[in-house]
Amino acid sequence: MKKIVIVTTGGTIAMTRDPVTGSSVPALRPDRHISHIEQLRTIAKTEHYDFSNVPSPHMTPEILWRLSTVVDSILQREDVSGVVITHGTDTLEETAYFVDLTINTPKPVVLTAAMRNIDELGTDGPRNVVSSVRVAVSDYAQELGTTVCVNDEIHAAVDVTKTYTSNIATFESPGSGPLGIIDEESVIIHRRPVFRKTYSVDCIEQSVALLKTFVGDTGDLARFLPEKGYKGLVLEAFGSGNVPVPVHDAVKWLIEKHSMPVIITSRCFKGRVLGTYGYTGGGRSLKNIGAIFAQGLSSQKARVKLMVVMGMSKEVSHISREFRLPARVENW
Repeated sequence: MKKIVIVTTGGTIAMTRDPVTGSSVPALRPDRHISHIEQLRTIAKTEHYDFSNVPSPHMTPEILWRLSTVVDSILQREDVSGVVITHGTDTLEETAYFVDLTINTPKPVVLTAAMRNIDELGTDGPRNVVSSVRVAVSDYAQELGTTVCVNDEIHAAVDVTKTYTSNIATFESPGSGPLGIIDEESVIIHRRPVFRKTYSVDCIEQSVALLKTFVGDTGDLARFLPEKGYKGLVLEAFGSGNVPVPVHDAVKWLIEKHSMPVIITSRCFKGRVLGTYGYTGGGRSLKNIGAIFAQGLSSQKARVKLMVVMGMSKEVSHISREFRLPARVENW
């Protein structure tokens, strides 16, 4: 049988109900959500690695960096065929994408979670763990990159996002759909990622801001970033990459005066940002002043990528190349 290491980080999947307050709190035993699952023994040899026991909003870039380093070292062991990471749902997509960008391995890395804690009726944690281990031992999961397995669906780290605050069917991949499913005991892969790239970096740039523009935005928040020590900005724009005029002016100021890379994303769930509109604040005008378009990435994923890429180089030209789609796809 293949050996799969289950790395626990905390989250609802590892929480219990406080009898006094009724709220969910971290379980005293970080492996409680996996220790009693007898079915795992029929699927793989499993080993537990206790990385942390924290709610996912407490994750930081530094913790993500340490987690990636630990998982990478585990995957380098010859006796290990794959890794399953249990995690909180709130920031799971950022962690999954960070791991996907920073670990270069053909072995499966699968993140999973739960929307209901261990003590709740209909808890989804054990089923998600079992399904994730099935994915991790599957030959079809080789070379898929980091995936997220919840509710018997397999999603690419680059695509997946949390869409519902409380429903167990919260994780979706808008615009692309899941990579596959777990059907009873079978792992079925419908498609494979076409564009993936990993980075070998010795450090990351943590001082990257994420701002969301809005109707009447004066751009003041963006102009405040250099004073607070931020080195990069991801700006969530309207539609295909459009912002109010004062925000356009603030972006131009950041680029020209502070040489700050500014990545443009969209608040839309589907579609790419494009240089379609030529009016001041339109995507074309942002492109002309040196803003960089994050093709197909959500704002939170674009921030993760910018942190990693800036760990290699802070040159805007280099960063721009890393966010560009392959030439055979990009045609504008």
